[in-house]
Amino acid sequence: MTASKTPGRLRAGLRAVPRILREDLCTLARDPLPRMRWLAWTPHVLVVLCAVLMGQLNAIELDGPRVERLPGPDPMLFVLLQSVAVLLALTRPIAAWWLSTAVLFLAAVFSENPAHWPWNDGQMALHTLLLFLLALRVRPRIVIEALVLTLLTGGLNVLLGLRRHTEDHLAYHTAVLNTGALWFAIAVVVGAALRGRRVARTRLVEQEELTAEERARRTLLEERNRIARELHDVVAHHMSVISIQAQVAPHLVENPSEELKENLAGIRHNAVEALAELRRVLGVLRSEDALADGARHAPQPTLDRLDELVGSVRGTGIEVLIEVTGERRPLPPGVELSAFRIVQEALSNVMRHAPGAGARVELGYQRRGLTVRIINTPPDRPAPPSPGAGHGLLGMRERAAMLGGELTTGPRPDGGYEVTAVLPAHDPAPPAAPPAAATQTAATETAEDPV
Repeated sequence: MTASKTPGRLRAGLRAVPRILREDLCTLARDPLPRMRWLAWTPHVLVVLCAVLMGQLNAIELDGPRVERLPGPDPMLFVLLQSVAVLLALTRPIAAWWLSTAVLFLAAVFSENPAHWPWNDGQMALHTLLLFLLALRVRPRIVIEALVLTLLTGGLNVLLGLRRHTEDHLAYHTAVLNTGALWFAIAVVVGAALRGRRVARTRLVEQEELTAEERARRTLLEERNRIARELHDVVAHHMSVISIQAQVAPHLVENPSEELKENLAGIRHNAVEALAELRRVLGVLRSEDALADGARHAPQPTLDRLDELVGSVRGTGIEVLIEVTGERRPLPPGVELSAFRIVQEALSNVMRHAPGAGARVELGYQRRGLTVRIINTPPDRPAPPSPGAGHGLLGMRERAAMLGGELTTGPRPDGGYEVTAVLPAHDPAPPAAPPAAATQTAATETAEDPV
């Protein structure tokens, strides 16, 4: 069965050859030279080379032996057309190859000089350069098709030469054809190798960009997971307090109504369910290499521990100053946690990337929020190379964005660095309302709270 299918496949393949050649070689599409360092000066060299070859061929035509020529175009027209083909190859290599191949064939047809049959040295040099430029741009299959058609036209010229020249010239013509085939093949191999190297480098750069994007995305997700784990303790604390207060409230009221008991029981039930769901979500976020249970359940830090943090940094030999403006007051736990972590990350960056520099931490309490500013002086020595991409700036941006705030970072004119975070803290007073209405209002605010 396989043997019977082979002739059919062969016939189908032969029928597909004209279509493949038409798709590959019948085009005038623009294809400029690729951006390669050593190709920056190529167009100028081509112009000079074409001028030299045209002059050389002109001298050969004028000073060579006088022979009979067939009626037809002047040979210098073919010299000019092939030089133009090489220049055209800078932008449209396939069209330039067609022009050069046609010139090679017609120049031999209209020439009676056996020394120039089927090609002379100048023609082979120009066509070799053209095939090289073609191989730099197109797929190997296309340039091989062009090479084969070039050699077929050369072989056809040799066969036509048998009718005009003696058989003694056949060996010379065959040797010229073999020499040209060798030149052309070398140009194709070198050009295809350089193209393959360029394509491989381009794909490597694209892969590196994709890898960098994926690494940045993974870093962002890891940082968000870490922030979510930290905020769990804050939210869980509030939900636990709500549950306990709802359970205790009926005992603080003399003769509570059944409606009040039902509402408070519903509040406690919803708080317990929300806390369970929160723990379930946190279990998904936690990884196997997460912190130990003791660290997981430790209270999350607030700005009350800022002096402790600064003291530990001073212990490493870095001078750190703290400036507080405005009336210091308790802020929502999420704001306190984010502010503390931003200061912690900024001081860690000072220790890693600005050895020997001093730092200043500024806290500005405003009516609508908190401004955190960390400034460091220029380092007194170069920083050691970083082992990889860190999470510091990314984590600070995520914490500020989570609260609807802003974070700006950048170098200072004196050579230092500055990190400024503006964290809004909307904490309105609870409205005076009956217990049931207050419960409904609090539930609505909790549902709409982005934190």
